[in-house]
Amino acid sequence: MSSITGGCQCGAVRYRLSADPQNAHVCHCRMCQKATGNYFAALARVALSDITWTRGAPSIFRSSELVERGFCRNCGTPLTFRYVNTDRINITLGSLDDPTAVPPIRQYGVEGRMPFMGEIADLPGTKTEDDVPADVMKRLSSRQHPDYDTPDGWSPDGT
Repeated sequence: MSSITGGCQCGAVRYRLSADPQNAHVCHCRMCQKATGNYFAALARVALSDITWTRGAPSIFRSSELVERGFCRNCGTPLTFRYVNTDRINITLGSLDDPTAVPPIRQYGVEGRMPFMGEIADLPGTKTEDDVPADVMKRLSSRQHPDYDTPDGWSPDGT
């Protein structure tokens, strides 16, 4: 296994996995839709002992009697899903520094799957820079944490 790291959008919460995630999947259930603000949640499981919070820790919302969800209190990034009576936790695949490293192999909650999901890949698309004029692109700067670990005290403006 190579080192798998991830974290939230602002960098306040970071983690490292000491084992490869298992059962990578998307869940279309309504609760996952609401928790992620999206059409589905993309998740993969690791043992609780295989995740180390290297910067900060997620805040927890108990979304049901059985489930708690972790997120960054600062930027709102969804980070985890966990059945509270288990020794496992699911991490959100989009929070991985390299989301391509863990492709989904299964779907759950298909009763909630949006009827147009199969058509999304065929929709017309553009690159970000195609929709933003070049002079505006030059002035843009991202405040998003980069997709790698940074020293403590990192900030988006370099201070």
